[in-house]
Amino acid sequence: MTVGTFEDFIPLRGQITPLNTVYLDAVEGGRVEKILVEDGAEVAVGDLLVRLSNTSLQFDAIAREAEVTQQLNTIKSIELQLEQNRLAHQRALIDADYHIQRLSLLVERRRPLAARGAISRSELEELENELAYQIRVREATLIAQNTDERLQKAQIIELRGQTDTLKRNLHIAKTNLESLNVTATMAGKVTALSVEVGQSLSRGERIGQIDDPVNFKVTALVDEFYIARVFSGQKARLEIAGEAHALTVDKVFSQVARGQFEITLAFDDTTPPSIRRGQNVQGRLTLGDASEARIIINGDFLQQTGGLWVFALNDSENAAQRRIIRVGRRNSRYIEVLDGLEEGDKVIVSSYSAYLDADRLNLID
Repeated sequence: MTVGTFEDFIPLRGQITPLNTVYLDAVEGGRVEKILVEDGAEVAVGDLLVRLSNTSLQFDAIAREAEVTQQLNTIKSIELQLEQNRLAHQRALIDADYHIQRLSLLVERRRPLAARGAISRSELEELENELAYQIRVREATLIAQNTDERLQKAQIIELRGQTDTLKRNLHIAKTNLESLNVTATMAGKVTALSVEVGQSLSRGERIGQIDDPVNFKVTALVDEFYIARVFSGQKARLEIAGEAHALTVDKVFSQVARGQFEITLAFDDTTPPSIRRGQNVQGRLTLGDASEARIIINGDFLQQTGGLWVFALNDSENAAQRRIIRVGRRNSRYIEVLDGLEEGDKVIVSSYSAYLDADRLNLID
């Protein structure tokens, strides 16, 4: 073990990927009727790429439209009936007012005559009863008019609410129908277009993707050991076509799969013109500043011990004893030793796979 400068970095192997990618999925399932672009074609926003057909969606849109039309016709019929009822009640009120006015004059004229005995009392009472009847008819007509208006207006409000719902359903049906036309939502290059005319697609099935043809990023996998030490904003340097380029960690995805997690890095300067999508690149990701530390060579033993112990040679270097250690940072060349070894101690750094149960190794020249 020696004391030296420990450079806190990890090797990085990544792949060039487009900075922006939009995936093309079949929002609604259907049959491929026409393909208007080829794989690798440059497209603009709004360009039609693939046209699908779906008879079920077409019938659904037609049925929704018929429901809206029927509902609107029902509302118009009720409004017409309401107007007819209003006119009928108005005529009834005019008739009642006429009879009330006529009978009121007759009663007013006949009362003095009945008091003098010029006409019979029964004739006056008959006129008064007729007047009272017409007054009650008028009151009943007003009540009927108000009731009809209130109920029919409430019915119209309810039907209009239902119509709004039907119109929204119709809009959704037409939107679903329009989604059968797959269009470009981003300008770029069409890649991985994997459909054929006549093919039936399920809802949500991947059709292809549109990649940014100019701007790129680097996607890399990092050992899960470093998951707590990698974060956005860290710096990296990659060798691309013999030139060094500075990058910054843009995103860290914490999901671990097969002992690795994914990060993406963005170029600090303009994207190098020589890179291509899918190109593999190598470099190093800086985790911290360089510092003085006790270090040992990073060897195969780490795979078997996890840095918990090593075989350290005795002074005569004819035997090696198992020794518990505590390690800290590591890079591709060195491991930082925090405890368990002193400067000048020698350790075996090759594989321990054949000696995992041993506490001591006797070394033979």
